Amino acid sequence: MKGFKGFSIYSSEFRETMVGQKKTTTLPVFFFFFVLLLESTFEQQTSSSVEKSALLALRSSLGLRGKDWPVKGDPCLNWNGVKCDRNDRVTKINISGFRRTRIGNQNPEFSVGSLVNLTRLTSFNASSFSLPGPIPVLFGSSVLTLEVLDLSSCSITGTIPTSLSRLSRLTVLDLSSNSLTGSIPASLGALSKLQRLNLSRNGLSSSTPLSLGDLSALIDLDLSFNDLSGSVPSELKELRDLQTLVIAGNRLSGSLPPDLFSSLSKLQIVDFKSSGLTGVLPSRLLSLPDLTMLDLSGNQFSDELPNTTVSFDSTTVSLLNISGNMFYGNLTLLLKRFKVVDLSTNYFQGKVPDFIPISASSSSSSSLRNNCLQGPTNQRELSDCALFYSKKGLTFDNFGQEKRSRKSPGLSHRAIVILAAVGGSILVMLILILLPVTVSSCVRRRRNRSSTSGRHNGVGPLPPDEAALPSSRGGGVSINFASLGSSFSYQQLLNATKEFRDSNLIKKGQSGDVFKGVLETGVQIVVKRISLESTKNSEAYLTELDFFSRFAHPRIVPFLGKCLEGTSLKFLVYKYMPNRDLPSSLFYKSNSIVDDGLKSLDWITRLKIALGAAEGLSYLHHDCSPSIVHRDVQASSILLDDKFEVRLGSFIKACHQENNGRPRKIARLLSRLSQSSQESVPGSPATATCAYDVFCFGKILLELITGKLGISSCEEPQFKKMLTEILPHISSQEKEPVTNILDQSLLVDEDLLEEVWAMAIVARSCLNPKPSKRPLMRHIVQALENPLRVVREDSSESERFRTTGSSRGSSSSGRVFGSWRQSVSDPVAAGTSSLLSQAEGLGRTSGAMGSSARESSRGASSRRSMKDV
Repeated sequence: MKGFKGFSIYSSEFRETMVGQKKTTTLPVFFFFFVLLLESTFEQQTSSSVEKSALLALRSSLGLRGKDWPVKGDPCLNWNGVKCDRNDRVTKINISGFRRTRIGNQNPEFSVGSLVNLTRLTSFNASSFSLPGPIPVLFGSSVLTLEVLDLSSCSITGTIPTSLSRLSRLTVLDLSSNSLTGSIPASLGALSKLQRLNLSRNGLSSSTPLSLGDLSALIDLDLSFNDLSGSVPSELKELRDLQTLVIAGNRLSGSLPPDLFSSLSKLQIVDFKSSGLTGVLPSRLLSLPDLTMLDLSGNQFSDELPNTTVSFDSTTVSLLNISGNMFYGNLTLLLKRFKVVDLSTNYFQGKVPDFIPISASSSSSSSLRNNCLQGPTNQRELSDCALFYSKKGLTFDNFGQEKRSRKSPGLSHRAIVILAAVGGSILVMLILILLPVTVSSCVRRRRNRSSTSGRHNGVGPLPPDEAALPSSRGGGVSINFASLGSSFSYQQLLNATKEFRDSNLIKKGQSGDVFKGVLETGVQIVVKRISLESTKNSEAYLTELDFFSRFAHPRIVPFLGKCLEGTSLKFLVYKYMPNRDLPSSLFYKSNSIVDDGLKSLDWITRLKIALGAAEGLSYLHHDCSPSIVHRDVQASSILLDDKFEVRLGSFIKACHQENNGRPRKIARLLSRLSQSSQESVPGSPATATCAYDVFCFGKILLELITGKLGISSCEEPQFKKMLTEILPHISSQEKEPVTNILDQSLLVDEDLLEEVWAMAIVARSCLNPKPSKRPLMRHIVQALENPLRVVREDSSESERFRTTGSSRGSSSSGRVFGSWRQSVSDPVAAGTSSLLSQAEGLGRTSGAMGSSARESSRGASSRRSMKDV
């Protein structure tokens, strides 16, 4: 027991000793962690203070407004475009589209030195914010953590610094739309994580560096519209994840490497337009499985299309543009995968297959013109086609006319005599009709010439009191040059367009080539170059000058001036529209890396465009006296600024409506004579009426609803076929059928679907075969401003909008809101057969049958329409 007691005493002493040691050990450990916590808190506060000072310095150096970055606000909470992590450390800065203060605008600089103190910054986006000057070398030397650097449209000059290659974490580098010069640094190939590289629309020169093939993670590559030369490097085939390849608008040479597309199976968008390329196409290119857009236009490719079929997704929108090359041979099954094709200005021969899209098979469409095809009009001359094929050692099919030419000697003598008699009678009748008019015109011209010395060659200054747009039958044009904006020198326009380089070519228009340019002041412009050697071009030039000398409106493209120095070449200058025209913007390329590819305009924007175009036409029809008829209303005439506001363009056919839409007897006679001797061309009506513009506007509405490009430019046979497919789904009683024709890319809720339904009803009213039954543009504007009322207003409520009478002016005045449904209810209720049968003459009726589209501001509802045309 004693022993045990001793053991117990020993154990008690041991425990007391150990507890004492534990207490003395715990205190230093606790103190150590406390010091670390204080140090971390102090460091965090110090870092936040340093970063706020850096942001304030950046705010001052860039001249940002207090509205965006308030001085007394918390940057992480109250500053627009600033993002922080949970420790209040700045990670992202987005000043895209910000405006400077008045003082900041006086001396803008690329001064971002304070970014070096933002050590966790991963994204800097200054797109569309003016940063004149070179890119600071601090990007890549002091600022190393960036993953996204977007300096697009920042007015940057100088060269691309090699220091950017040290941004090893970079995934997005966008330097597009600046004034960068020099070559593309080969060191950029070291950016192994880069997914998107956009250097487009600069002045970069030299060749494309081979090292770009080392960017193994690259998804989107855009080097378009620079001054690059040399060939396309075959090393780009190593970019196996590449989805977008755009090198358009450069001065390249040679052909595409045969193996370039061998491993690029993910490519969706390929654009080499106007790049100076030659040779044949790589066999793999046209069979890429995910291809949605291929643009090879404006090059010198010379090849036959392979006659193969490719499996493809029929729900995706696919476009092919190989215009302006030297492709030849027959149109093959390969074209079946593309929904929209442009094959113009090549040497294709043979028949047009049935599977060619509607917009391409139209005989007046630009997508097949200038070829050697059988059927469509506007083809090359026989001698041109024969010479081309003979140089190739091939046989030309002579437009399929070989068999007929053998039968032509068998034409009977009697038939020749009859034809000669008919032709002679027509000629005598024309002489009898036109002789008095010609004599009177000559006498009047001689008197004017003796009293007016300023008129020369139709382009000099003319007396303002004679100024008048031409009528639809033609006539003299007199212009007040004093009201035609600025006068530009030829050298100014030469510098602005880089000597009218192909890379600046926007399109080849009906009356001249259209180029993009930038004036010395930085203003972006569009220059139309018109050759007066063509009589048609001369008339269009004078018509357009006359129009812009008298009319200006927010819905008309701004006319900046002209250059009249040359004798055979004239230049018209307009404001540049960033979103080009409706066909270019209806489907556009997404800038998102995650969801790249072709996107479509949302419904709100489409409705906005429809309303804007209607407002422009309403101004021409109702606010101009006499009314102006546009005569070229199609999607390509609807230009869009940076906010998708509509500006009407293409006024080369504009003219006054004659006699309030009532054609004279002599005009009707001449119209019938001309129609008996040649084809009637829809779009060039014998008598111009506002009702014709309304009809064409209806086509545009269908294009916006269905998303089918080319509806507004297709001709009568194709449009009739489209009506048989579309009209049965436009009901005045229920909205669900309209979903069958709605663009599948649109996401619409219940209210938006009603707006679609309303627009479809308006479109159908515009397409009425009888011009006298079509609505006025001012009523169309009212309907598009309140589309829901078109389908929700009941018939009793709409009754108060109606008036009696058979004239277009009076009946149309009743078609407001609810009465729109009534205007199409009968054909729908009874089936669409009657309307479709009337559509047999849509093109002829819309062009030849006219009525008043201009309602007097005092309300002339009793005016009668012309029904005997």
